[in-house]
Amino acid sequence: MDITRVWEDLSLSEGGTIVYVVLDGLGGLPRKPGGTELEEARTLNLDRLAKESACGLLETVGPGMTPGSGPGHLALFGCDPLRHPLGRGILSALGIDFELREGDVAARVNFATADEAGRVTDRRAGRIDSEMNRRLCRKIREEVTLDFEGSYFLETVSEHRAVFVLRSPDLGGALKDTDPQDTGKRPLEPEALDERSRKTADLVRSFLEKTRPVLVREKRANAILLRGFDRYSPFKGLEARFGLRGLCVAEYPMYRGISRLLGMDIAPPPEGIEGSVESLEAHFGKDHDFYFLHIKKTDSSGEDGDFDEKVRVIEKMDKLMPRVRALEPEVLVVTADHSTPAVMGRHSWHPVPLMIRSRFARVDAVEAFHEEACLRGSLGLRPGLHLMGLALAHAGRLKKYGA
Repeated sequence: MDITRVWEDLSLSEGGTIVYVVLDGLGGLPRKPGGTELEEARTLNLDRLAKESACGLLETVGPGMTPGSGPGHLALFGCDPLRHPLGRGILSALGIDFELREGDVAARVNFATADEAGRVTDRRAGRIDSEMNRRLCRKIREEVTLDFEGSYFLETVSEHRAVFVLRSPDLGGALKDTDPQDTGKRPLEPEALDERSRKTADLVRSFLEKTRPVLVREKRANAILLRGFDRYSPFKGLEARFGLRGLCVAEYPMYRGISRLLGMDIAPPPEGIEGSVESLEAHFGKDHDFYFLHIKKTDSSGEDGDFDEKVRVIEKMDKLMPRVRALEPEVLVVTADHSTPAVMGRHSWHPVPLMIRSRFARVDAVEAFHEEACLRGSLGLRPGLHLMGLALAHAGRLKKYGA
């Protein structure tokens, strides 16, 4: 049985307001000696909220599976990422308001640094600024042409990130990444995973070959890595599925892309964590009943291996939580899309903490918001896909199932 289809059948168009606070990559591992980032951080407000909530842990995709940000968020929004895989390129394109057409093939681009032997030394090119990114994209568009009946697009996302789109009839989107996901290795060759994608792989190979001489003189961004290939098909939105009129507040384009894919309205990009909370306050109660507040810095500091910075980000958000709570949504959810332990410097498979505050929540004995405490909560260890159903139920938005 597809549980999400049942929720669609049971959903009510009226009910309480839901707020998701998603601290990207929040989960962690202990730094020896000591605890996880959440355990080390001073989180008086999150802990106070946990004492009034039902708590637990989420495996956002599956046991032992390390989620990308796309699959992790899709699960939180009630879309099974194993049934509906979605490439990062699609989300990146939608996140910058690129007008994808059905059948377009998109991939996420990383400008990277490679040595003279072609080995990747920095997958993010030192996190070049967006202005340099725009200059490089413009230069490539001016100097690189592809011989096919169609068009290609190369657009800046932010910092070292861009998006590559191929538009032509009957292209497949099943390709392996060219990003080796590690330094000291050469970029991988484009490889089609089905017959329909062979032409796409040939076009990508041609694009990369023609791009190399354009970037050869660049000191940092002298290589391109591609990942998250996919062919675009529209999704059924949250309002059509669950009767939710959603609004996204997110700094980073990819998360706005996920939200746009699911039919949410998109607030103007905020500046920083406090700006994100200010945007939520400004938009709350106006034409929407589902709000998605995304905080990125917990993830990026974890990916940088900066344990202390991740602690500081958590503490900064903790100080702002009373303002979120003061909005008094019927349901307030605080969780993450995946773990990014700073001691690993990358995404991991570890479950993420979760709390649901609602007047209908079964408040448990949890007195702090961190991984070990939440494991003892009344929600237990659950699949990430369950969250949307729980949020709808706590908001009074699901009818009874059966007689």
